[in-house]
Amino acid sequence: MSSRSSGILLHPTSLPGPYGIGDLGNSADQFIDLLAAAGQRIWQILPLGPTGYGDSPYQSFSAFAGNPLLIALDDLIADGLLPASKRRAAFPDGTVDFQAVIAHRAALWPTVLERFASTAPVALRDRFEAFCHHHADWLDDFALFMAVKGAHDDVAWTEWESDIARREPSHSLFERAAQRRPIGGTAAGRSRSCPGQPDHHGEALRHRSGQRGIAERQAP
Repeated sequence: MSSRSSGILLHPTSLPGPYGIGDLGNSADQFIDLLAAAGQRIWQILPLGPTGYGDSPYQSFSAFAGNPLLIALDDLIADGLLPASKRRAAFPDGTVDFQAVIAHRAALWPTVLERFASTAPVALRDRFEAFCHHHADWLDDFALFMAVKGAHDDVAWTEWESDIARREPSHSLFERAAQRRPIGGTAAGRSRSCPGQPDHHGEALRHRSGQRGIAERQAP
């Protein structure tokens, strides 16, 4: 007879924390400890992709990219990519104000990218390059889509100019992309870099979960 097990369904954004939303950092580690102490064996989560309209995990811009809101700010600080003084902001207790969190993180990403470009250690750069290589089949297209979307004030792609929506290669936006030139400021770089952080955090979290005997399952 196969053994029986039980667990809890909880999306990481619902975890408590000081930065307005749950993430894949310390609060996730503490939840794993709580599950193990309670004799639970499964952590069931919802999709972890970047969310769009309504901030629903089932309304994502990508089936592959990770949600940058799940990046643990304390880990960015530990990696030297973010000054500790920039992480603080006033957020409500007990609820997630997604618009406030999104605006707060959007103000941080330029600093993170600048520090990554100028001071990131070799190990961190190698990890990023390995991520880009491993996910090359979708990453650049996703970064391009998000950059073009940002350049259109985040309206739906069906409202873009028809030659852009059809991705006509002759359009200047796609010529710039082919030459690795900026689109919408740092939007392309941010969209290319951010998926790698939650992916790395997720792998580390799965490793720690396995050490505590907790299996992760994604709800359909």
